[in-house]
Amino acid sequence: MLSKLIPSRPMHPRDTSEVHRAATPLELLFDLVSVIAIAAAAAGLHHAIAEAHFGDGLLHFVAAFFMVWWAWMNYSWFASAYDNDDAPFRLLTLTIMAGALALAAGISHFFANNDLRLALAGFLVMRVAMIALWLRAAWHHSAGRMTALWYAGGIALVQLYWIVIVTAHPSSELWFWGLFGLGVLFELSVPALAEKQGATPWHRHHMIERYGLLNIIVLGETLLAGSMALSKAAGDHFDIALIEVAVAALVILFSLWWLYFSSEDHLQSQSSRMAFIWGYGHVLIFMAGAGVGAGFAAIVDVVTHHAHISLLVAQYSVAIPAAMYLLGLWFVRDRFALDGVRRHVLPVFALLMLAVPPLLGLSGLAALSVLAVVVRSYCANRQTTA
Repeated sequence: MLSKLIPSRPMHPRDTSEVHRAATPLELLFDLVSVIAIAAAAAGLHHAIAEAHFGDGLLHFVAAFFMVWWAWMNYSWFASAYDNDDAPFRLLTLTIMAGALALAAGISHFFANNDLRLALAGFLVMRVAMIALWLRAAWHHSAGRMTALWYAGGIALVQLYWIVIVTAHPSSELWFWGLFGLGVLFELSVPALAEKQGATPWHRHHMIERYGLLNIIVLGETLLAGSMALSKAAGDHFDIALIEVAVAALVILFSLWWLYFSSEDHLQSQSSRMAFIWGYGHVLIFMAGAGVGAGFAAIVDVVTHHAHISLLVAQYSVAIPAAMYLLGLWFVRDRFALDGVRRHVLPVFALLMLAVPPLLGLSGLAALSVLAVVVRSYCANRQTTA
């Protein structure tokens, strides 16, 4: 009777060489839900910067962003390998989305008073649904059963750890952050241990597209900040500095997008080692992209006299994540895709970005981002034609 109400198909592995493999409408809906949680984390960082709560704000941002990114990443790699688009798969995916909304709702409470309960409840819903998906894969895919069971078991054990942390109420913030960091290490270790039992059949081009789509979503935070600047400029207190902020936000956004979507493939091979470097390393790029948007929002607050920091500090809240974005791109792509001195272009520009704000301000930072695009493109083209 249940099978008639919820028709299902065997969850066989997808073909890793399938042509024209692209993101599904369900995955795009999943991304739409994830952007709400990402925006909540970026908003928390923005307000922390504006209030000069740098250390506390950064810790909360990294923790919140990790939960959003980790749940998104785990689902995306699973779907690349086993998405059969039947009713149970759709229902479990929708359950994960519901958890993402709860996670997003809890992020503001987490920033405000270190209350992780609602955010973690949403995270747990997402992870429990992933356990169910892995158990389905284990049931239907005999060759990958051991890997799937290691995933399911590992995820379950780590979720028990998270529940213990929240219910135990650590006596100090130092203990809390130490235990949280340990939980992050446990989460990161699950795929590494599971993949030793056999590699999951993920699709390389599909994953490149999935990560690219999330990067576009993350960079959207900078668009939002630019729009905020224009909105303030159109109000009763016009300030030409707000126009400068909006233009700089667009220029830097376009430059970061251009640098990411180059002609070189991101994921150079199907090897597990490359997949872990590329898959895990992207957290630097994603966090930095959201951080740039939060930094621009803080600059808007400074210009409109709603912040407790100087303009230079606010400019560094853009320069530092922008530099980290370039270093992340070097870590996951350029050191493999380029050769000789060409592979060091982005780290050099990352260092220059840290030197620019006191000398040339926001306009100099925008000009430098454009120059990074020009130099990096030139070097890549020279390598192609050599």
